Amino acid sequence: MSDGNFNRALLPQTPYASGLKMGRAMATKKAEEAFVAWLRADSPQLSDEAINEKLLAFKKLLY
Repeated sequence: MSDGNFNRALLPQTPYASGLKMGRAMATKKAEEAFVAWLRADSPQLSDEAINEKLLAFKKLLY
């Protein structure tokens, strides 16, 4: 009878953790892009510098 490590070595890898991290990163990126798009549509008078400041504040709320 073999030990558990030997049996585990025969199983295929499950990249669950890396997939979860990638999904979170993609969701965060989409949220940032949506926020900037909304901000440009809602307040077209804002400069790029002001938008970047608001985006940094939004990113702080996400993390």
